[in-house]
Amino acid sequence: MAGVSSKSLAAALESLEPKLATASIALAQDLFAILEVLDSNAGLRRALIDPTRESADKSALATKLLAGKVGAQAQSVFLDLVASRWSDARDLGDALEVLAATSAIAVAEGQGGGSANLDALEEELFTFIRVVGSSHDLQRALDDGQATAAAKGALALKVVPLASPVSALLIRQAVAAPRGLKPTALVQRFVELVAKRQQRWIAYVSVTRDLSVEQLNRLQAGLNNLYGRDLKINVNIDPTLVGGIKVVVGDEVVDASAATRLSDLRRRLAV
Repeated sequence: MAGVSSKSLAAALESLEPKLATASIALAQDLFAILEVLDSNAGLRRALIDPTRESADKSALATKLLAGKVGAQAQSVFLDLVASRWSDARDLGDALEVLAATSAIAVAEGQGGGSANLDALEEELFTFIRVVGSSHDLQRALDDGQATAAAKGALALKVVPLASPVSALLIRQAVAAPRGLKPTALVQRFVELVAKRQQRWIAYVSVTRDLSVEQLNRLQAGLNNLYGRDLKINVNIDPTLVGGIKVVVGDEVVDASAATRLSDLRRRLAV
């Protein structure tokens, strides 16, 4: 995905983020259900991304499609997608898949363990990839076009019998609707989304000189307070740094130009 579609996906993820704090797994389930409808109807996909069609018309079509079938939160997310611009009809479905998986991953993240829960989710998904990848019989069974989605899902979950609800959802989705990929390849994409989510728990900090233990503790407390979660701190020494400190957490860069956000951290690091 590139160009205008990539920008639309980035905007959709940014819009989704505030909803994730209170989202349940039902949001991901609903978004995957919408994806199933989209993937089964090429004409619908083309209609929803048609640049010559009025936005209100596309919104009305999407609303009619979803009426009574999904929750209000999923409907809102999808309507935002429909209102965006897409280079190709496939991109709309790809974006919806990313949003659905991200929603599920955020549910695992928010269940009290934070980064540890993401580690556990990643390991469960890796277990599926490893076991299926080592068995030609399993691969053939999961690729069987005659088998029902329910049957393939049940078989897949035998590979990870203690899978969490989020792992189970993502694995079932991968075997039921791999969307042109091998199920293990789609699960690998989900693993990459987990890894991206994990970056929210790591602060890459650049400073101009070594920090004492006391300064590092102050920095840890300041960043935890700033981001509202217990971050892992990775410190890099960069004597050329302008402003004395730079912090990268996930996709967010906070440098000396963001003086109001860093002033407290600089005070904490003062000798």
